[in-house]
Amino acid sequence: MVAKRTTAAHTPAPAPLESHRSEAATTQAGPGQAPELDRLIHERMRLGIVSALAVNEALSFNDLKELLRTTDGNLSVHARKLEEAEYITCIKSFEGRVPKTEYQLTESGRRALDRYLDHMEALIQATRKR
Repeated sequence: MVAKRTTAAHTPAPAPLESHRSEAATTQAGPGQAPELDRLIHERMRLGIVSALAVNEALSFNDLKELLRTTDGNLSVHARKLEEAEYITCIKSFEGRVPKTEYQLTESGRRALDRYLDHMEALIQATRKR
């Protein structure tokens, strides 16, 4: 059996960034309706990344990996999704001959996290009132 190689010509185009951004995905809530939850941040690992970066100016790849107790591959995949949504930035540099990757939360990412936390607080309050 021969494995089929996929080339750029056969790869579907990625979805536009707006599909990942909560600003584009969040709709105004009508009376009695909650705003749409930002699914990008809601995923546990991505919420951990964004939350850790919200309280630190920057964190290295290895610091995030240790803090979140995850693998290189898992962290890379989730960080890339947050980068594509422009919620975090990735800064690559060298310390001597050793490569260093650091992440920082963007203003857009901070606003998205604030909206997400507001949404979760509203859900908690609504649940407690019942």
